[in-house]
Parts: sequence; structure tokens; C-alpha cells
Amino acid sequence: MTRTDNSLGKFSISLAVKSLEASRIFYQKLGFEVVGGDGQRWQVLKNGEATVGLVQGMFERNILTFTPGWDSQREHLSAFTDVRALHARARAAGLETTDETGLDGPGPGSFMLTDPDGNPVLIDQHV
Repeated sequence: MTRTDNSLGKFSISLAVKSLEASRIFYQKLGFEVVGGDGQRWQVLKNGEATVGLVQGMFERNILTFTPGWDSQREHLSAFTDVRALHARARAAGLETTDETGLDGPGPGSFMLTDPDGNPVLIDQHV
């Protein structure tokens, strides 16, 4: 079921790192635990509600990510604002979107925006 509120979904940040291993060790020393990833090019770490993605050689910049349909534990929500509604709202507000994928049907889909300071923002629905 979808709803039409202002929720962008679960928030995380993906950091473009030089060394996946060094960054993983650093964040583990801060109390983060590895919860996903391939351990070669990317890793997902959590500490309470905070989620950090570490990516090596995949992105040029850090990326702010919002995941509609997931709660902070990456569990599927029964009701959420669908990525297509978020995309339509962004476009109606005059925001330029790029890298649009899967927006022509139900299920997973994503798009990107760039904030005024050049930070990439990814809206990435997995359900």
C-alpha cells in the first residue's frame, strides 16, 4: 500500500572511500557493525539508527540516500510513499532529476537529484 505523505524513507549516507578496509575498521572502532555488502567494493554498517555505506571505486562523491519502503532496520513497510510519487513531486517542484530507473511500472525504482552544493541525492526504492 502506498501513501502520499512527505516521507522519503530510510536515510543513509554512502561514503566514497579510498580504502574500504581502513574505513570499515575506523567505523567499527566507533561502534558500527557490518550488516551487508560484498566486503570487496562496498559495505553497509549500522550503529543504532545510523547507517553508513562505504563504497570504493563506485562513486566520485559521497551520496545521500533515501529508501522509500524501508524502515531504519531495512524492514519492508506496509505503507509508504512510492518512488514514482516522490519523483512526480520533485519534478512538479521544478527539480531536475537524473539517472531515472524503473519509474514506468510498480516495484523497485530510483532517481537522483543534486542539491545546490553539488551533493548527489539518491531516492532508491527496493520494494
